Amino acid sequence: MPTYSYKCKQCDHAFDALQSIQDAALTKCPECNGDLVKVYGSVGVTFKGSGFYRTDSAASAGSSPATAPKAD
Repeated sequence: MPTYSYKCKQCDHAFDALQSIQDAALTKCPECNGDLVKVYGSVGVTFKGSGFYRTDSAASAGSSPATAPKAD
C-alpha cells in the first residue's frame, strides 16, 4: 500500500498515512480538524548506469556497431 504525506494548513501538523490507491484523500487534520494538503516529495527512483539516455546507446553518425569494420 502506498504511503501519502499530509500537512495541515492551520496547525502545520505533518504526518504520513498508508492508504489504498482507491481510497479518497484525507481532508481533515486529526489534531485540529483543519484542512489538509497532500505533500509531494521527490521521486524515489534513481536510474544509474549507461543506457538510460538516447545518446548512451546511439551509434556514432554514419556507422553501426554491427556493421562497422574492425580495427586491426
